[in-house]
Amino acid sequence: MSKRKHSSSAGTSQKRARPAQPEEADEESDEPRDVHPAHNTHLTSGEVGIIESISLKNFMCHALLGPFTFGPNVNFVVGNNGSGKSAVLTALIVGLGGKAHATNRGSSLKGFVKEGESSADVSITLRNRGPDAFKPEVYGDGIIVDQRISSDGVRSYKLKSKTGNLVSAKKEELIALLDHFNIQVDNPVSILTQEMSKHFLQSKGEGDKYKFFMKATQLEQMKEDYTYIMKTKTVTQNNIEKHEESLDDLKRQYLEKEDKFKSLASLDEMHDKLEELKHQMAWALVTEIEKQLQPMRERISAEENGTVKFDQKIEEWKGKVVEAERKYKAYFDQLESVSERVQVLEPQCRSLKEESQAKSNACKAAEAAYHRNMTNLRHLEKDKEQLTKRINELKNSVSQSTEADRLQRLDRINRLQQELQALRDQDATLSQQQDQFQQVIGKYREEVAKLRREEQDLQRQTEAKRRDLRDMQASRTDKIKRFGVQMPGLLAAIDDAHRKGQFKEKPIGPLGFCIRLRDPILALAIESCLKALMNSFCCDNYRDEKILQAIMSRHYNQGRRPQIIVGEFSRTLYNIRDRAVNHPEFPTVLQALEIEDPVVANCLIDMRGIETILLIKNNSMARRVMQSGNPPKNCREAFTQDGDQVYMNRYYSCDQKRALYLSGDVEEEIRFVCHFRMHGSCSQ
Repeated sequence: MSKRKHSSSAGTSQKRARPAQPEEADEESDEPRDVHPAHNTHLTSGEVGIIESISLKNFMCHALLGPFTFGPNVNFVVGNNGSGKSAVLTALIVGLGGKAHATNRGSSLKGFVKEGESSADVSITLRNRGPDAFKPEVYGDGIIVDQRISSDGVRSYKLKSKTGNLVSAKKEELIALLDHFNIQVDNPVSILTQEMSKHFLQSKGEGDKYKFFMKATQLEQMKEDYTYIMKTKTVTQNNIEKHEESLDDLKRQYLEKEDKFKSLASLDEMHDKLEELKHQMAWALVTEIEKQLQPMRERISAEENGTVKFDQKIEEWKGKVVEAERKYKAYFDQLESVSERVQVLEPQCRSLKEESQAKSNACKAAEAAYHRNMTNLRHLEKDKEQLTKRINELKNSVSQSTEADRLQRLDRINRLQQELQALRDQDATLSQQQDQFQQVIGKYREEVAKLRREEQDLQRQTEAKRRDLRDMQASRTDKIKRFGVQMPGLLAAIDDAHRKGQFKEKPIGPLGFCIRLRDPILALAIESCLKALMNSFCCDNYRDEKILQAIMSRHYNQGRRPQIIVGEFSRTLYNIRDRAVNHPEFPTVLQALEIEDPVVANCLIDMRGIETILLIKNNSMARRVMQSGNPPKNCREAFTQDGDQVYMNRYYSCDQKRALYLSGDVEEEIRFVCHFRMHGSCSQ
């Protein structure tokens, strides 16, 4: 809901202290200044809002001034120049929350602190007696407003009772106090400073006097508030339209992605086949290498005792190594071919499901390559150990051979060692590639998680719309289902428990089902007023409330349960003659409803005060009635046909567009929900 940032003030002051402002220092005159007490139209002498005393400490140029005790009627403040007459009036304005520029004595609060002191204190005592007293049970017969102003210009408030007990330190409490007493420190009609009076008396133009009139009656402030409200309303409406367009786009994108997901479901089989080929290729490589190593081990074992055949065995072993490298390259080329095929298919897989599967396949491929490389590394380490052992044996066996044969064998051994080093370098390269694959896999997993979260948000929004549609379709045959699909079962369980004698008094509810509209056009206004009370239940005592809570727990496993209001049932309607609103044109919420059960009516009176709330169809008319400065007697607030809430000094717009429970046309509600389901189906 949107809220007005500035509160409109009442047009006529009934209780207000009006001290006049004497001039200070060399600008003061010797003429006496008067302070007029508030005039109460209901009482012969002032009982509330009257200034009883004021005291100053380190304020302006005075170390200690007061306390001054005022009488109940007209008071005159007299004294020589510099005695503090203007300081008293200035302290009165600042002490009751006024701004520095309103005093015409400075532009900042820190200028009111006496030079050389760290803070200034102002204490004001207001009378608080009679029927219009402000929280008399808390403050008593008087309210003490203490304000401290630091040398930095920061001020703090303390509101105390007549006995000196601290009640509040919040500015909001002071504002509520001033509103209750109708004290306006910045209004020249309430407090007229000497500068303002000079300007008013010296101004000869009608325009200046009219500006003074606008400021005194606060019509200028109301005009600025109205302009701000209209501007805020326009911005809010634009934002609402913009977000509604975005909602339609999100729904359309969701439906498009859902269609793509269904069309690409056939790719799962192809990915499974690709995964199977990768596994077969890995195991084929392992088997081939094992087959190559086995005859080599047998030949080396058979030729350990024959130094003559050593050269021939070395050549055969090199041939096997070359053949193994050729086959390894062929398998690697086959792997690249399969990878290229995957890359060709990847542009077609743009849905959320396909992207997730692709990332999973890439992860599994990297893990397979990792295991394959580890297997190769273990085999190569074994080959290294065997070759090293064989080389050492050959070195020992040929120590007695000719020098030429020894050099030739050493040369061949060096070449084998170089080839072994090349294989080690290749293994290190594969390890680096494996690390890169792991990093890419981690990045893809994060992207997949983000896409899944977006998909879940869209699914939740769609499911909420579908659930609302199902509830309204179910209410075609049973209106109680408008209050939730669990409500028929809950009411049946309550009836069964009542028949068994578990309740002292049968609970009543939901309250929205127990009321009827006299004018269907006010359905949204009444729902906006009652809100959660539409689903609430009434219980006569706390024992019945515990039994009802147990029954609700069986029907509401998730989500919010209906509210339970406990109060002794009264079969007669309350006497509200003195506190109800009686307006000749507009009905109250109580008058706009047909309520057969007095228990329901009394509950709504207790919980919501429906006898004090007006229903005004037109928005502008509601503003004029409530915010003109003279609202109807006993009226606290009003609601418009659109569900907007109107107070005497603020206005809240309703976010709800249609009535959910009290609407008489179910089919129209269903068509309204179907309108927001793009490309969806609505079964009749």
